[in-house]
Amino acid sequence: MASKTFEAMVVKETAEGQYIRQITDKSLDELPEGEVLVKVHFSSLNYKDGLSATGHRGVTKNYPHTPGIDAAGVVEQSLSDAFQPGDEVIVTSYDLGMNTSGGFGQYISVPAAWIVPLPGNLSLKESMAYGSAGLTAGFSILKLQAHGVTSDQGDILVTGATGGVGSFAVAMLAKIGYHVCAVTGKMEEAQFLIDLGAKKVISRDDAIDTTGKPLLKGRWAGVVDTVGGDILATAIRSTRQHGAVTCCGNVASPDLHINVYPFILRGITLIGIDSQRCPMAFRRRTWEKIANEWKLADLDRQISVRSLEALDVEIDRILAGKQKGRVVVDLTR
Repeated sequence: MASKTFEAMVVKETAEGQYIRQITDKSLDELPEGEVLVKVHFSSLNYKDGLSATGHRGVTKNYPHTPGIDAAGVVEQSLSDAFQPGDEVIVTSYDLGMNTSGGFGQYISVPAAWIVPLPGNLSLKESMAYGSAGLTAGFSILKLQAHGVTSDQGDILVTGATGGVGSFAVAMLAKIGYHVCAVTGKMEEAQFLIDLGAKKVISRDDAIDTTGKPLLKGRWAGVVDTVGGDILATAIRSTRQHGAVTCCGNVASPDLHINVYPFILRGITLIGIDSQRCPMAFRRRTWEKIANEWKLADLDRQISVRSLEALDVEIDRILAGKQKGRVVVDLTR
């Protein structure tokens, strides 16, 4: 009997070394062996997906391939006692969508250790509105709180604020009472950020100091940085005594030109955020926060819902740095 087929985006390398994206049928037999087979209802678009979809070998080594580092759906088959058919689940990060067939297909087959049960008070669609971006923002917030950064200590800076991680960081921090200053290279979107809860919006140029001073006036009690490079270096030099800075991205630059003075004179802590392989207990705790006290009442203003067929243009947009908010991929259509 022929194996069941399903719709998926498949990225292929041509004989000329080009990469093309097609929506085609795949067979369940083409999926990797995994403990749990999940029928995907929703996915979401991340920058890493855009890289995978254009042949970036640092993300995906082998093609043909189906990207999608995020997926939410219903368990169809399980070899693990931890999950039963019918369970609603979330799968993000690990190797999903990188070298394991990902959420831009209607089925995924994954290890049970990658799976988070869908928290109560959160729908499958809502979970993918957050996806890896919202989860990463949540990780950053929990790390700032663990460091002791409270809402009464001063402003929190969020860089790359119109992107997925940044926009959720702005909205969730504002939701729980923090005073947020948002940095963006798209000042035409300042009202969007204010609507999310930012108290102030500054331009990318205003967030970069070129004087070369080892320390700047302390402005921030904490920082959620999503871009790296000179903006991160300036943010560190501008953080107040014993403040904390989280770092989760490098779209501006992977290089950090800074000296030790913010660390040894102000006691600043730089916290790296690993959203790919962070411990499952921390991952589940963050999802519970997102589903409850951090849950946003107006997610729709941060998301655009697209079909697989309409995803092509969104991939080009996110790679060009023109995406605003989040793109949720509806695989039920």
